[in-house]
Amino acid sequence: MSSYEALAPWYDALTRDVNYERFADFYEALFREDGGEFSLLLDLCCGTGTLALIMASRGYDMIAADGSGDMLMAAREKAYASGGPMPLFICQGAGKLDLYGTVDAAYSSLDSLNYVPFPELEECFARLRNFVRPGGLFIFDLRTPEFLRSMDGSVSVDETDDVLCLWRGRFDESACALRYGMDIFEREEGDLYLRSNEEHTEYAHEPEKVMAALESAGFTEPRFCPEGPMAGPDRVFIVCKRGN
Repeated sequence: MSSYEALAPWYDALTRDVNYERFADFYEALFREDGGEFSLLLDLCCGTGTLALIMASRGYDMIAADGSGDMLMAAREKAYASGGPMPLFICQGAGKLDLYGTVDAAYSSLDSLNYVPFPELEECFARLRNFVRPGGLFIFDLRTPEFLRSMDGSVSVDETDDVLCLWRGRFDESACALRYGMDIFEREEGDLYLRSNEEHTEYAHEPEKVMAALESAGFTEPRFCPEGPMAGPDRVFIVCKRGN
């Protein structure tokens, strides 16, 4: 089973507390602050496409990339149901990004890049250097290493009327990563549930090391942005520019 085969149909229900409009407002504020032309955007690791659809509804041409075919299927279904502008959905992981041209900006939300091992993250930055136009922006957020370590031994439960999700975290110091097993119980009929399980891994990327990797790849002016949505001691936002 893929990492999101069982989760994809329920992802939106289980992340209903995320205010995607605030993310869109944040990105647009950075575009205005920069003053450049921003019309074609890349949503990297787009998941089920909620934010890509919001940005498309605000007038941007969108490319939405994700390595999970199951998440992209949910995104396409949502896009068709919305009746609004349709992003270009492509099934590509962060380290295998291969666009046909350049975009004005790329963003990645909700610690998606924590799911990418560091060598692959460096490859992702190198590829983005090719596909973000000179002077274009790259914006993303990461869970801090301190937060991921604090989740060792944690148990969480989330549920709706139709699904219950139970996950258990274990921090692997040898891999510097939080591994968590996820059990998903989908209601079938009456009191009967179908159980599925997946394992997810988030890597504890040191922000300073990430900043150095960005500069090595050709991005300039990397900075922390404390005013990002959901920013705080658990999550940092990084903004940088593609050099000439």
